[in-house]
Amino acid sequence: MPAAAKPRTAARRTGAREQAAQATRDSILKAATKVFARYGYEGGSVEKISKAAKSFDRMIYYYFGSKEGLFIEVLEAIYRRMNEAESRLALDIDAPVEALQAVIRFVVGYYRKNPEFVTLLNTENLHKGRHIAKSMRAREYSSPAIAVIGQVLASGQAQGLFRQDVAARDIYLLIAATGYFYMSNRHTLSAFLGEDLESAQALAHWERFVIDSVLRTVAPGPCLPRAQPADSIHPPRAEAP
Repeated sequence: MPAAAKPRTAARRTGAREQAAQATRDSILKAATKVFARYGYEGGSVEKISKAAKSFDRMIYYYFGSKEGLFIEVLEAIYRRMNEAESRLALDIDAPVEALQAVIRFVVGYYRKNPEFVTLLNTENLHKGRHIAKSMRAREYSSPAIAVIGQVLASGQAQGLFRQDVAARDIYLLIAATGYFYMSNRHTLSAFLGEDLESAQALAHWERFVIDSVLRTVAPGPCLPRAQPADSIHPPRAEAP
């Protein structure tokens, strides 16, 4: 009987250690998200992060390998959380107009409710995406959003509600661009325009405007000439003197 109890005790101890290790790792990741969002990549030192996490510098290197490794995981985590939130959307694909509006509201609202997401992406863009480019998971995070929009567009096209010559990728970029730019530049734009772009009225107005813009873009109508690919456009030859 004692022999049987011993493995169970050992298993409990192992489980407790694993839980403690995961808790430490999660605490560091959470602290790093806040520190990098506040101080940027350069200013977000290992010392600041370990202090915010109530941990030690060596634990950051143990779990993440380096400051860059930690920053990459922070970026992966913020993308993953957005995907998880998006996956909880209850969309009726058979009602594509309403479904597309729900996607737009989600994206615009997510940027508004998660300012750290915007700030961290700004930081990474200042570094020309060199950190996220090293992520093995980066491509995983855009594909679900594009796939959902693709399903919505396909349903609308089948019902004759959406034009046939529009791509999910382009609609995804349109929604992301209009939602992200507004929140990313809200402070400077507020000063430039002389109005508070973070007021409830301004935010509601912009959400309606984005929805209207996207719906007008996908609405059926006369097909416009397709833009030529950049590599097919050649400047006119200079005439000989």
